[in-house]
Amino acid sequence: MTFLLETIRLGLSNLRLHLLRSVLTALGIILGVGAVIIMSSLGEGSKREALAQIERLGARNIIVRSQRPPESQTQQGGGQRSFVSRFGITRATLGVIEENFIDAETIVPLKEVGGQILRNERRKTSQAFGTTPDLLDVAKLSVDRGRYLNDGDMRERAMVCVIGTEVAKDFFPLEDPLGQTLRIDSTPFIVVGVLSPVGLAGGAGATLIGRDFNLDIHIPMTAAREAFGDTVVRGSSGNFQANATEVSEIIITSRDRENVMSDASRLRRLMEVRHPGLTDVSIIVPFELLEQARKTALTYNLVFGFIAGIALLVGGIGIMNIMLASVTERTREIGIRRAIGATRKHILWQFLVETSVLSALGGVVGVALGVGVSLMLPWIIDVLRDAAFMGGALGNASLPTQVTLASIIISFGVAVATGLIFGIYPARQAARKDPIEALRHD
Repeated sequence: MTFLLETIRLGLSNLRLHLLRSVLTALGIILGVGAVIIMSSLGEGSKREALAQIERLGARNIIVRSQRPPESQTQQGGGQRSFVSRFGITRATLGVIEENFIDAETIVPLKEVGGQILRNERRKTSQAFGTTPDLLDVAKLSVDRGRYLNDGDMRERAMVCVIGTEVAKDFFPLEDPLGQTLRIDSTPFIVVGVLSPVGLAGGAGATLIGRDFNLDIHIPMTAAREAFGDTVVRGSSGNFQANATEVSEIIITSRDRENVMSDASRLRRLMEVRHPGLTDVSIIVPFELLEQARKTALTYNLVFGFIAGIALLVGGIGIMNIMLASVTERTREIGIRRAIGATRKHILWQFLVETSVLSALGGVVGVALGVGVSLMLPWIIDVLRDAAFMGGALGNASLPTQVTLASIIISFGVAVATGLIFGIYPARQAARKDPIEALRHD
């Protein structure tokens, strides 16, 4: 123990004598460890955000959606251009799904309705859907003000609607939307609720779901069928596009995650029979996307780790280079120590302690640097996004980070190991020097 303590004391003394050189030597390790932590935190943050967004779609949900096939467009009329497309899920298909999935927890249909939303002079393209009260739980939505659709609305074919937060901002910027009237095409609906903001806008979830729930308007399915029929017309005079789709989307919720994949396979077989080639329907299974996101994130973490590992390798080479120069510079010191009784083992341990201390201190500083930068990056991006000189160039960009204990432990351990590995050769070179030759060295 006395030998070890004395060796450590000597190693620290030698490092302190050449403080600037020691700091520059450790710089490679510091930057390497910092890079490992920053890159792993970026990869982990992105992974968790993507997984959270996919989870919001419902890991037990299976989504069947009507889509326009390329061959569905048919031109009608004389001088005018009109496109009337009949495609997608029918009510008969919905009935077959309900018969074959009696074990499902919930089956929720959605029906797209209307071409425009209007209030006074304001108007915008409609994103209105007829649906059932179960959508609130299935889509992980919540109500900010008022209430959601209920069974009474369904029975009475009530002309009421629940609007997304962005719709509320656009059409009711200075007043409470509850009790106010919105028109979908020419049909008026009373606003009874406003949905809470949904964090899918602009993220992976919005891409997967195909729309932003914040722009949605939900009305009772019974009212949607009665007021709008099956044809949705969009366009302007002389040019219009009409979609004749009975059911736009169906969300099936399995009873547990273990049944999701088997239910999805069963649903694909059923839809293949009723819609050969699945040209006019698509099936989205968020649970599959969840697994893909995990695998993709693992790949990114490995790539990030490899790139950061190169920085650590450069740092290790720097330590070896400086220690070799130090051995040459201290040849006479080595000869004197050998002359007064130091063994080769003592010399070996002295230089190994120096490299270990260098790499360990570099690792500690690198961990502090990496954690600090990782924690500050989201704040820096927020500041830059709101800065006037950026001119909105970053849009809604975000840079989520998540520092993990594993990345800290691994990066610090690799830093110490790098110092030891790259310090062995210089230490052996010092220990092998002939003491007589070393004493003659100038």
